[in-house]
Amino acid sequence: MLNIVKERRDDALTVKLEGRLDTTTAPELEGALRDELSEVKALVFDLSGLEYISSAGLRVLLSTQKTMNRQGSMKLIGVNETIMEIFSITGFCDILTIE
Repeated sequence: MLNIVKERRDDALTVKLEGRLDTTTAPELEGALRDELSEVKALVFDLSGLEYISSAGLRVLLSTQKTMNRQGSMKLIGVNETIMEIFSITGFCDILTIE
């Protein structure tokens, strides 16, 4: 299960994820982002409540990063040790802005 909480301020969007971002829930996140990204210049993912991320979740983050590279910025905050280890192993630390 994945809980997605979005907070929009002008052209900035914060997306807080809680639970598991996997094959089942990745399409849900894609759908939640699809309608909003066109007008966003600053995107922040708060991953402090994320317990697990699979390759499907990584793919959503990567495609979102590519979109945001064209129109603004994207960063991840609140990344816990488990998720950070996955980012390190997959090389996503070098691709994503993690604070």
